[in-house]
Amino acid sequence: MKVFLSGFGTVGQGVFEILLLKEKYLKDNYDASISVVGVVDSSSFNIDKKSLCGFCVLATKTNSGKCGPNARDGKPVTEIMDMTDYDVLIETSPTDIENGGEGLANIRHALASGKDVVTVNKGPLALEYPALAKLAEENGCILKYEGSVGGAMPIISLCHTALAGQRIKSIRGILNGTCNYILSRMDTGLPFSQALREAQQLGYAEADPTYDIEGIDAASKVAILANSIFDRAVTIRDVSVTGITAITPEAVAMAAERGMVIRLIGEVSDDRLEVAPRLVPKGHALAISGTLNTAQVLTDLAGPITVSGRGAGKHETASAILSDLISIMESRK
Repeated sequence: MKVFLSGFGTVGQGVFEILLLKEKYLKDNYDASISVVGVVDSSSFNIDKKSLCGFCVLATKTNSGKCGPNARDGKPVTEIMDMTDYDVLIETSPTDIENGGEGLANIRHALASGKDVVTVNKGPLALEYPALAKLAEENGCILKYEGSVGGAMPIISLCHTALAGQRIKSIRGILNGTCNYILSRMDTGLPFSQALREAQQLGYAEADPTYDIEGIDAASKVAILANSIFDRAVTIRDVSVTGITAITPEAVAMAAERGMVIRLIGEVSDDRLEVAPRLVPKGHALAISGTLNTAQVLTDLAGPITVSGRGAGKHETASAILSDLISIMESRK
């Protein structure tokens, strides 16, 4: 399998590292190999029609900040994609929740060209999922996106595969680790501003944390789940969203007096799309602390099933991409 890697930040580099680490595993268990034939970042690109040297590309990125010797000079990624033959596009470029950005154009181009796609880019899926799913179907392509919701937490494959045959009534969960860390620290008495600053210092929150603390990131994941699991043909604009910026220490203290904590909960069902702070009983599956993501799936046969995992991180998110790649390999046999 030949892949083209769009985006070579933390996650993109994690993908290359995981492919190097799992090279023998793929050969031993699937009698297959995955080679990267193209990689592009914001300013450069690297192409080899057979296979790029992973160690070389990673070293170049570390030493120069570039993924290869070729300057983009304004070239769109789609033009670079056409310079080599590949089977799967791995799309890890930065999320643009306003209009999908370059990632949306890349995914459309790959699917229209008959290429399979694995993406962790939430923007295109939260805005154009129905159209992208239709484009994939029309061109006989596979579109995978496990890592777009919850990183290493396997919520999408759980619902589609392990829970096949069951009716999923609802999914409720903590879908943003940054907010959960901030609220966890507020449980100890810290005010919001101090908890946010601490999250930024630890690298859990961006310099501009708007997407996280206003609930936008979690809302994009709710939209993806609504489309993927509940077949609802919605966008992020259909999600009712309330962030955590208005939560006060007094509100947290009042919740604690009642044996509760406040958590930012995303919920999706056949008739509900919402992200909002909610009171959760201490000890409940959704009352976890720290940066973990967790989701509770309510089914007609198995009842509530809870899954949790790291919602971000280099190798955590790359692990979801590897799972999607293996799934495509198995489907294409």
